Amino acid sequence: MLTTIKGGTLVSAAGERRCDLSIDDGRIVAIGDLEPDGVLVDATDLLVLPGMIDTHVHLMDPGDTTREDFVTGTSAAAARGVTTIVEHTHSSPVRSVADLDEKRSHLERRSNVDFGLAAHVWPDHIGEIESLAEHGVTLFKIFTCDTHGVPGLNSTEMADAMAAIARSASRCLIHNEDQALTLEAERRLRDVGRVDPGLLIEWRSREAELAAIASTAALVLETGASATFAHVSCPPALDVIDEYRRQGADIAAEACPQYFALDETEINGWGALRKFTPPARIRNENERSAMWAAVRARRFSHFSTDHAPSTLDQKSGPDFWDAPFGLPGLDTTLPFLIDSALAGRMTLSEVVRLYATAPAARYRLPKGVLEIGADADLVLVDPEGEWSVTNDDIISKAGWSPYSGRTFLGRVVATFLRGEEIATDGQCHDLRTGRFLSPVD
Repeated sequence: MLTTIKGGTLVSAAGERRCDLSIDDGRIVAIGDLEPDGVLVDATDLLVLPGMIDTHVHLMDPGDTTREDFVTGTSAAAARGVTTIVEHTHSSPVRSVADLDEKRSHLERRSNVDFGLAAHVWPDHIGEIESLAEHGVTLFKIFTCDTHGVPGLNSTEMADAMAAIARSASRCLIHNEDQALTLEAERRLRDVGRVDPGLLIEWRSREAELAAIASTAALVLETGASATFAHVSCPPALDVIDEYRRQGADIAAEACPQYFALDETEINGWGALRKFTPPARIRNENERSAMWAAVRARRFSHFSTDHAPSTLDQKSGPDFWDAPFGLPGLDTTLPFLIDSALAGRMTLSEVVRLYATAPAARYRLPKGVLEIGADADLVLVDPEGEWSVTNDDIISKAGWSPYSGRTFLGRVVATFLRGEEIATDGQCHDLRTGRFLSPVD
């Protein structure tokens, strides 16, 4: 059935233009001043964006799904304009082809958006990298320190993993915090009896992030691997990345909203509800402005959520050390970015580039553009609409948001996956039509 989206303003990474779209058999078949045909979708006064691509998502499925599962997490994504995710769960990691096959089977008819899957690199599974790449994983997640129950790689293991990733022409996503520095900080803090939330800033310090970025970047350069450095938290980290890029290292710098919106001192008042790592770094408005300036200067490659939810009960245990890391983000990231663009911090085209076109290109996913022949993954946005966020609005199993109480300008009114409307006015239709995606050359 032909569908015509009429009267909207199409926003791509290249700019904005007023024109119509026609969709047939799940793909865009015409763009221009079109006569209505088939099903008519009135997009007058609305923005028409490609569906967003979130390449850093944790849905805990399979595994302990009390924090999140695929159905609920992808419902949150669909409701807020995300039509493709790349997911990896720490609780049930993919480390072998058998793990990948089992997970794909488990996820049949459990996703409301299209999805790629990441594999974890375990020290004793480095030999699995090339076969996993052949079987369609989107990326390989690597830690430089023990986190979330996942072992960090030492320098020798990291070099071996990078070489295998380079040989397989694959991609990796690296969590950069120095193992020696984080372990020593934890030992010192525990020895003096620290249990207050403020310990996080010293435990997961800027120095630990910078040290790991420098050593990892050197290995990326040496091996010729293609790496994304996850959740880069501050401009000094970008300085190190930029230097290695100038030398030829293939490094993408991932941005996450929490490093723009949340302040370092919030941990003292909010406790575990601001426990994520690396932690929020912003100390003053000059630092916040520097982060946005880095976005406009294209020092960040793309945005992701690092969606890692826990419920309020799970976050409220008596021991801050034991509280889970992470924040929910799929419900709020596109609204946050649209609001930021409408406030003048960047353009709407930059939102599309950073949260759709660039991540799709980085991970070789056939998504993220409004072009004839492309999948008709679309988001309709009312630029005059507002959303005053409350915890009750959050679809994620977390049931809360660090942005509760904030009002975002720009409201997602509909989301389409391959031409089918999967969410309307903030409610996912739970069609579970999402498909597994492999990278394409």
